[in-house]
Amino acid sequence: MSDQPTLTQTQIIRALADALSWFEREISWGVPPAELRALTGRIGELYAAMITRGQMALATNQRGYDVVSAESERISVKTITSSNHVDFKLSTFSEVDRVIVLRVNVDPEVGISIEELLDKSAIEARAHFREVDGILRYRPSRQELPLEEGADPGTLRITSRATYGADEIVRYENGAIRVLREGELQQINVKGFLRPIAAEFGVSTESEAGIKLNTQQLGANVIRVLNERQRS
Repeated sequence: MSDQPTLTQTQIIRALADALSWFEREISWGVPPAELRALTGRIGELYAAMITRGQMALATNQRGYDVVSAESERISVKTITSSNHVDFKLSTFSEVDRVIVLRVNVDPEVGISIEELLDKSAIEARAHFREVDGILRYRPSRQELPLEEGADPGTLRITSRATYGADEIVRYENGAIRVLREGELQQINVKGFLRPIAAEFGVSTESEAGIKLNTQQLGANVIRVLNERQRS
């Protein structure tokens, strides 16, 4: 028997937010994502519990699975950052009803995000695995590269903009920040462009919690301050 409490969805969501904030803080301190395996594992379990309206498995090191969904599915959750594969124990895979594989992405432009790589029933997932010395190995397909800073966001609408000298800093509806000169997109490191402007106008590059702002957050703040100065 276990006396582990049942968590409400609100508690699970708050716990996930706390875990993501702590992960973000560790990254801002220069800790490599690969060294945060325990934290990324907890993030994955909380995320899986949230999307399935489920509960964390009752026992520590629960045999074969980590989360039990609202539909009573026993779910094995694996979460990676830089690894190119995940392994499942063949000896306990029969205890699993569903498999969820997640990746925690660290992107300088958009910050931390959770990507769902696989979410299938155990029977369906088994077809994607290769058996290697008593384990089942899953290799996710090559990660789609994130939009590089300076890349054209396409036909998205511009939601805010500000002028700085001969340049215009624009924010698109997906949050992307870009720099235009005479209407032409500049292929530059956007965050590197924003930092001296932020220093000039006293715009902090960190949040109140001491976490470094990503490009989208810093760009939005710089645009706001530039516009306020121009209006005053």
